[in-house]
Amino acid sequence: MTPDLLDLLRKVDTPTVCNAIEIVQGRRGFDRFTRGTMLSSAPEAGAIVGRARTAQIAALAPSDEPAETIRARRMAYYRHMAEGDGPAVAVVEDLDGADAIGAFWGEVNTWVHKAFGLSGTLTNGVMRDLGDLAPGYTVIAGSVGPSHGFVHVRSVAQPVTVFGLTVAPGDWVHADRHGAVVIPDDVLPGLKDAIATLWRTEAIVLDAARDPQFDLARFEKAWAAFEAART
Repeated sequence: MTPDLLDLLRKVDTPTVCNAIEIVQGRRGFDRFTRGTMLSSAPEAGAIVGRARTAQIAALAPSDEPAETIRARRMAYYRHMAEGDGPAVAVVEDLDGADAIGAFWGEVNTWVHKAFGLSGTLTNGVMRDLGDLAPGYTVIAGSVGPSHGFVHVRSVAQPVTVFGLTVAPGDWVHADRHGAVVIPDDVLPGLKDAIATLWRTEAIVLDAARDPQFDLARFEKAWAAFEAART
């Protein structure tokens, strides 16, 4: 991940990255993306990009573990989020799934994670304090709710699954209001050129469609040129 590629990825949306990965791979069928509708705390903000730092939480019921175990694991969680090089994204699975009610992500935690240097959060869990989240820190979440419930950390630095997407610690994650993808390491060298190719070929159809004289004949001509350019 070069600095210029990282800067580019922060500016493009996740559907663009999803398509560009297929260009690098030379085939359709890339499937490391979230399923279902997610919510963004800052829909108009740029994408969050970074290596995943992962954890699992739960909040429907109190933990039955000793209090000291719960506290120790929470501190281990914060150490995991604070340590490491390069850009990072918190990827946190709420084990309560569709029944999740505990907002782990609000004013305090977004400010803490932003101070640790993370660019944002991807979670299937709950967010709150929407008017008070840390500026520039985006949460891509499963729902919005008022309470933290009995939220507690269940695991740290293990593979997690968020909206059907399995993410391991260290995976490159790109997420925005559309959802998220994991970028395979082997496509990184070709990703910048693939995005340029995608923009160039889509412009063939988009420029034609924006012309006031656009009609079916012009569409057929533009589409034939589009298909020839992308093969």
